[in-house]
Amino acid sequence: MGTELIYLILVLVGLCLGSFSGATVWRLRARQLAIDRSRHEAYDKEEYEQLKKLTKATVMHDYSQCLHCSYRLRWYDLVPLISWISLRGRCRQCRKPIGHLEPLIELGVASLFVASYALWPYQLGTGLEVAQFVVWLVAGVGLAILFAYDAKWLLLPDKVNVAVIGLGLVSAILVVLRSSDIAATIISIVASVGILSGMYFVLYLVSRGKWIGFGDIKLGLGLALLLADWRLAFIALFAANLIGCLVVLPQMLRGKLKRSAHVPFGPLLIAGTVIAQLVGFYLIDIYTYGLV
Repeated sequence: MGTELIYLILVLVGLCLGSFSGATVWRLRARQLAIDRSRHEAYDKEEYEQLKKLTKATVMHDYSQCLHCSYRLRWYDLVPLISWISLRGRCRQCRKPIGHLEPLIELGVASLFVASYALWPYQLGTGLEVAQFVVWLVAGVGLAILFAYDAKWLLLPDKVNVAVIGLGLVSAILVVLRSSDIAATIISIVASVGILSGMYFVLYLVSRGKWIGFGDIKLGLGLALLLADWRLAFIALFAANLIGCLVVLPQMLRGKLKRSAHVPFGPLLIAGTVIAQLVGFYLIDIYTYGLV
């Protein structure tokens, strides 16, 4: 199969799975609001009224619809990215804005798929190697959902976190099976978990949940298993904090963000993990050997 065809397939599949991710984000939010309401916990009543229609459909009849007028989207309204552009980001029926979340997730997942293939640090010559790459792409869909949800609502859904942990475990097993030094690989995986999950667990205990949420600990576990290397885990942690500084400090200096404001760390940790997975070994070589 030609390289150009592979890239085309990755773009198309990435756009479709990005569309699925966007739809999943809204359904997860609707169900979360319904749960909060049933437990008599604080929830956004206006948001619940807008999204509650998404909780009433069964799996077999769960159709995409406009959140404003309940217009049921047809197939030509669901073509990833193209439909949004052709409608100029508005509902075909009521003409109210759809928002930018959907096209951004679609572009994000497609970009991740393409970048992953272009920069994948491992060979793709055996079944185990290809399987690890596929698991990474599937996990990327879950990470896109977590990224968008946490960025918008400061929460990491448990169901998606558990799915990423499961995929991370499968990926780690594949890494062990490919390894020539199984003991050293297992130790590296355990250390990776300690860096990306154990460290935050300690912070969670010390602060009694004030500094960091338990969802970040679960996310760190899934990401650590996906990386399966303590050096990559360290790079992911460093990159996440660096990105956080570059994003947060300018807003604080401009007065747009207060020191007491809660900044979602999940998206930063996910971005750091993608960087570590795709260019981490290259950065290690530069640090170790001074390669350019």
